Amino acid sequence: MSAEWNDNSPIYRQLKARVVGMMLDGVLQSGDALPSVRQVAADYQLNPITVSRAYQELVDDALVEKRRGLGMYVLEGARDKLLASERERFLREEWPALLEHITRLGLDLDQLLQASRDGGAHGENA
Repeated sequence: MSAEWNDNSPIYRQLKARVVGMMLDGVLQSGDALPSVRQVAADYQLNPITVSRAYQELVDDALVEKRRGLGMYVLEGARDKLLASERERFLREEWPALLEHITRLGLDLDQLLQASRDGGAHGENA
């Protein structure tokens, strides 16, 4: 995790999003321990209450569990739960605008698939 934070959103939400990203990317897997509140607070110069708030939201979302005296651990199935909710959010919030842009540009499925395979853009002028 990088130590840079932006002013557009509370730090605890940014920290939560970073932990969620690590779960989605497979960096944190089921059964893995999260770094301690004290460790994260020290490493990123954050108030421990900020870290605790981010971690509590992860508990509230049933992604991690507190084990008394041991710390916080990623729950079984957390990644699958996150993938399902992120896919739903993407299709509801991001896909409509993306589809509108694709349509406006006159791109077809073959062009999109080719660009995806090549890792870049391929159009009539490419």
